[in-house]
Amino acid sequence: MDNKAMALLAAGLSMGIGALGPGIGIGYLVGKSVEGIARQPEASGDIRTTMFIGIGVTEAVALYALVIAILLIFVA
Repeated sequence: MDNKAMALLAAGLSMGIGALGPGIGIGYLVGKSVEGIARQPEASGDIRTTMFIGIGVTEAVALYALVIAILLIFVA
């Protein structure tokens, strides 16, 4: 394999593996937030706000993987 093929393979792997963790993390976070809202409906505003902050932080990992994949595709 030449260098370009290896860079494309690495880009695909970085996006695949890089999206796996945030997908699991966001699913877990939203599930627990729904449980918390079901137990204490009066705290739904605080729980929802915290959930969205957590989603943003978790999604940043997938964006980092996307940046690495783009760099591998176009720079290598």
